[in-house]
Amino acid sequence: MVRRYELTLLLVVATVAVAPVAALGAATPTDSRVGASPSVGSGGQAYQQSGAASCDYSRLYNQTIDSVVQIQAGQGSGSGFVFDVASANGTSYVVTNQHVVNQTSNVGVRFARGETRPGAVIGATQAADLAVVRVNSTPEYVESLPVANATPNPGDRVAAIGSPFGLETSITSGIVSGVNRTSPVGFPLPNSIQTDAPINPGNSGGPLVACDTGAVVGVNQAGGGDNIGFAIGASIVEQIVPALIQDGEYAYPFLGVQGVTLTRPLAEANDLNVTEGVYVVDTVEGTPAAEALQGATDSTVVNGQRIPVGGDVIVGIGGQSVSSREDLLSYLFTQTQPGDTVQVTVLRDGARQTVNVTLAERPKQNQQ
Repeated sequence: MVRRYELTLLLVVATVAVAPVAALGAATPTDSRVGASPSVGSGGQAYQQSGAASCDYSRLYNQTIDSVVQIQAGQGSGSGFVFDVASANGTSYVVTNQHVVNQTSNVGVRFARGETRPGAVIGATQAADLAVVRVNSTPEYVESLPVANATPNPGDRVAAIGSPFGLETSITSGIVSGVNRTSPVGFPLPNSIQTDAPINPGNSGGPLVACDTGAVVGVNQAGGGDNIGFAIGASIVEQIVPALIQDGEYAYPFLGVQGVTLTRPLAEANDLNVTEGVYVVDTVEGTPAAEALQGATDSTVVNGQRIPVGGDVIVGIGGQSVSSREDLLSYLFTQTQPGDTVQVTVLRDGARQTVNVTLAERPKQNQQ
């Protein structure tokens, strides 16, 4: 049974531009790998970095490229990778970004050796910017890419593979710059990977792979310039994609708070004796938080800046401490589902107390 997890803070989802389509003219299948060396099997490979100072990117390219595709959707294109292959009937499931397929139901899927197959978008979620495309008659040489079962470490070498600006079967190198980030693109998605590997328009939806194993550590989402790019973490992919394949959608838990990581000015203005937590600026009417949590009741001006006062500070949830908004998001996303009742520890009027909150489901009209 596929477990469903979910997320909770309200933010506006931003649409990321899709690169122009490259010409997909008929082509005879050719082996695009460096040296045309045999593909390396990828089944069930777990993520491990040896800590080596260098990476054999030619080997990595050869190992993974046959499982990376270009997605043609309307007037744009992006990238994707084969998540699963049903060898009995040749059906494969390709993961990409939701913003690549947008509202399109049918797309073109071009494999590395030149074959193009029609694909059907069978599931998508705008909140996590993930989509699944089903492809029939998958070329026999295509294998699925393993998804890492552990978070990489900062400094680990990785590669972004895809079709930037429509340039098919491209690889760019880099390192993991940071982990457990909250992606700044669209809905605040926890456990994202920050990398300095160039992620350009058209790379979106392609895999960010570990140098040592070729395992997918993230799904490239967007580049922010100045050698800063973001990828949806493998743990999020493993949670959401099976539900998209099975049900076509993903149910997100919903707390309903508008909160920010507690800062020193916030703490001082509210006369708090803590400096970590999530300050509840407001609650959303009709949500679980509106009944159990307290938003700011007033505001004050400090050094010319208006600061909210009177709101709860979330310092724990489910028995785990909460130091930041990222902590809260990560717990809700990875540990809960709609209908769960969680214990939330707050600091209210100088006293610590625990309240029970039953999570709702995030409204579907806000998901996609």
